Amino acid sequence: MSFRSAVITFPGSNCDRDMADALEKVSGTAPFRVWHGDAALPDNLDFIALPGGFSYGDYLRSGAMAARSPIMQAVIAAAGRGVPVLGVCNGFQVLTEAGLLPGALMRNAGIRFVCREVRLKVENAGSLFTAGYSAGQEITIPVAHHDGNYFADAETLDRLEGEGRVAFRYAESVNGSARDIAGVLNVAGNVLGMMPHPERVIEPAQGNTDGRALFESAVRNLVRA
Repeated sequence: MSFRSAVITFPGSNCDRDMADALEKVSGTAPFRVWHGDAALPDNLDFIALPGGFSYGDYLRSGAMAARSPIMQAVIAAAGRGVPVLGVCNGFQVLTEAGLLPGALMRNAGIRFVCREVRLKVENAGSLFTAGYSAGQEITIPVAHHDGNYFADAETLDRLEGEGRVAFRYAESVNGSARDIAGVLNVAGNVLGMMPHPERVIEPAQGNTDGRALFESAVRNLVRA
């Protein structure tokens, strides 16, 4: 059974090729490349990825304009049907702006762009995306963002933690994110947004392979399904 995935490209995306390469290397099948102005997604998708970058130059707010691109109506509908959606960095910002995930990504504490490897703690190892890790496992994934400071009100943060929807947490201070949250899941568990870039660490030549388990987990579980 083939794995049918799609990577959405917005004006200003700069990690879409990295995401497509990661999905192809892990699944053996090249993803569809979908332009933000398209009105429809390919049929029978198993997985949708929103990559990192600076969509629309981060005007208004990071991800705000991309969230209103024509293709996002199709992405929102697909997520509602249960299709897994991964948003990384700018993709995470787009998911919050589109209402698929709660909270918002604000300017980093210190108003500085952060580009380095960071340590993450796997908080939820029971999701489609994280089943390849162990709960409490520490992994190292690179970040590269200026607006990665995750914010939500206390009630929302309590709900996310109480429902096990915090997927990853920073093991160190990185950007000022509330409760050091680095990635969150939606209620159904089929939408994940995270600021770190797992697609950049899937093979030894990239320094480590800590991001590979995320893609392998999704491919394995979806092909079985």
